[in-house]
Amino acid sequence: MPTPHQDCPAPSLLQELRTGTATLHVALEKRLPFFSEHFDAAYYRRLIQAYYGFYQPLEAALLGCGLIPPGYDPPQRFKTPALSGDLQALGLNAASIRTLPLCPQLPALDSAGACLGTLYVLEGATLGGQILRREMARRLDLDANNGGAFLDVYGAATGRRWKDFLDYLGRMPEDASARQQVVSAAQSTFACFEHWLDSREVLL
Repeated sequence: MPTPHQDCPAPSLLQELRTGTATLHVALEKRLPFFSEHFDAAYYRRLIQAYYGFYQPLEAALLGCGLIPPGYDPPQRFKTPALSGDLQALGLNAASIRTLPLCPQLPALDSAGACLGTLYVLEGATLGGQILRREMARRLDLDANNGGAFLDVYGAATGRRWKDFLDYLGRMPEDASARQQVVSAAQSTFACFEHWLDSREVLL
């Protein structure tokens, strides 16, 4: 006798984001050089310069577009100040930082959903930074005071802040069109980031 049809619950926005970005996420992780045998202090500095070149214009665009959904706190969560501080700790002065190349190809931030998808990638990278922080401490003796603040930007609050972001995500769009905007923007953010790092010749 056939089983009565039951509607499966729709996947959550978080599930859609994880599924929609999984391939891009894994592909980028495989190319990041943090665990490479050739990775040294000079390579780390070039990589942080490249990260700054992506985060600075992207966070400025997020702040300037006025479309971030209510409830997100940019001053508490943006990473550009930590990256700038790291670069100064690594030997660059303020003038040198201002002249660093900036990424010209950013994800389109033309809706609240697009902002949300981009923020998901940035917050997820912050969570993943904890693994990198430990590796850089072991390999390069880096900590928050000498060039490694970006990798531990939330410090002991990292886990709680990720949970807070997931709670925030859970209050966001229900309709399929808006959810697709979120996922598409997350995919675009991964793609733009990898393309930029590739252009700076810092990926494996």
